[in-house]
Amino acid sequence: LILQGLKYPGIKSLALDKPGEIFLMDLNEDSPRAVELRISRGFDLASFNPHGISTYVDRDDTVYLFVVNHPHQKSTVELFKFVEDDNSLVHLRTIRHDLLTSVNDIVAMGPDSFYATNDHYFFDLILMFLEMFLGLTWSNVVYYSPKEVKEVAAGFYSANGINISPDRKYIYVADVLDHNIHVMEKHDDWNLTHVKTLQLDTLVDNLSIDPRTGDIWTGCHPNGMKLFYNDPENLPASEVLLIQNILSEEPRVTRVYADNGSVLQGSSVASVYEGKLLIGTVFHKALYCEL
Repeated sequence: LILQGLKYPGIKSLALDKPGEIFLMDLNEDSPRAVELRISRGFDLASFNPHGISTYVDRDDTVYLFVVNHPHQKSTVELFKFVEDDNSLVHLRTIRHDLLTSVNDIVAMGPDSFYATNDHYFFDLILMFLEMFLGLTWSNVVYYSPKEVKEVAAGFYSANGINISPDRKYIYVADVLDHNIHVMEKHDDWNLTHVKTLQLDTLVDNLSIDPRTGDIWTGCHPNGMKLFYNDPENLPASEVLLIQNILSEEPRVTRVYADNGSVLQGSSVASVYEGKLLIGTVFHKALYCEL
């Protein structure tokens, strides 16, 4: 699944007047292409401003899609049901809460529950930059369910990508401004406790997990400031890292892809499937590779 059309404070957008869209790409095909998913009537498409995304497959094989949305400079989570027969999404409900202040990414835990990262305390552009300038660690992780909503981890500079290990015992959180990935143990009451931190020399954005190996694939920004400067003579570079055995004493970090911006600008996510790699960006194009 691919999101397009994010308009985010301080980051340039290539389609300011165009609402967000959701695409489906089948990597089993010889020449995969992105197909737009039709969204059911009744959903406000005009203000659709999608950000993070996560899926949950229920016991009856129903596929639920959670999408972080920023309509009118607010943060919501939109819950959809995927209808495979006609490649459509049925909008089930919009989730709002006072603790979901500046949601960046999300990982589904059930058909109506999830963990979400708030990348900043403020969503206003000026206050957001002030928060970054002062180095405030007010970013956090929130657990949401219809019965309970609570902060489960805090003290991040900017909690960004979030995902879960294949055995569903550990939650991984990327702190993009602190250049690291936090490993958190998940407990029965949904609280998280810190296990370890993997420090890197790049800005870690979103995290994808290989369900078979547990390896972490991440899109990174070697120089994050270039994203904000928007200088055509000094384009933001791209980088994809593969992180293996993160729970071990010596995790293995491999740079799988790197580009100075001439091919791909501002890589933000990387997902692998059957030897095929798909790299997404903040505002540029996506890149499909065969490993």
